[in-house]
Amino acid sequence: MKYTLTIILLLFFSSLFAQQITKEKKLIQFSGIITDVDSSNVVPYVTVTNLNNNNQKYAANYKGFFSFTARTGDSILYTAVGYRDYVFVIPAVINETKFTTMIKMKSEIVNLPMVRVYPWATVEEFTRAFMAMKVADDDYSIAAKNLSRQSLTGMIQTLPRDGGEISGTNFRFNHDRALNKNMVQTNPLLNPFAWGKLMQNIFKGDQSRSAEN
Repeated sequence: MKYTLTIILLLFFSSLFAQQITKEKKLIQFSGIITDVDSSNVVPYVTVTNLNNNNQKYAANYKGFFSFTARTGDSILYTAVGYRDYVFVIPAVINETKFTTMIKMKSEIVNLPMVRVYPWATVEEFTRAFMAMKVADDDYSIAAKNLSRQSLTGMIQTLPRDGGEISGTNFRFNHDRALNKNMVQTNPLLNPFAWGKLMQNIFKGDQSRSAEN
């Protein structure tokens, strides 16, 4: 009987203590902005979970801003792709009905294993391709092939111009234009000497044809 009474009293006092703790938790408006701890840039669309309210989930907007109702002492979990999970505990004592804070998340770098892609499906296909491959005898043969007229002509036709070639061409063009800026190009159709020379050539041609006849 004594043990039963003791257990009942313990349960009674524990329930009273739990009710007192629950009453001490204050309902507040919890708001904040989520940024990157290294660059101070906002982290958009972060999932915010209240671990003390049945894992109630919220979402930050594209500017990293969030706002929802919570209680003092609640643990808030922040998760985002490419960032480490972060847990923030709301202070237990807050005098006002709202609380604002800055949440800084750390980016998480994941090193993936190296993947090599081979163009052969099986070892047998690789063996056949390797045995059929034509390899030059020495470095001299490779250099002669790369410096042949056919190879250089193909490279000239396919390779784009680099910055040095374009700069040199523009420099020569600007230099020629600066030297000839005071020279006026004449129209040969308006030159009387050119017309006279043309007539002389025509007359000489007629005379040569008449002499042959």
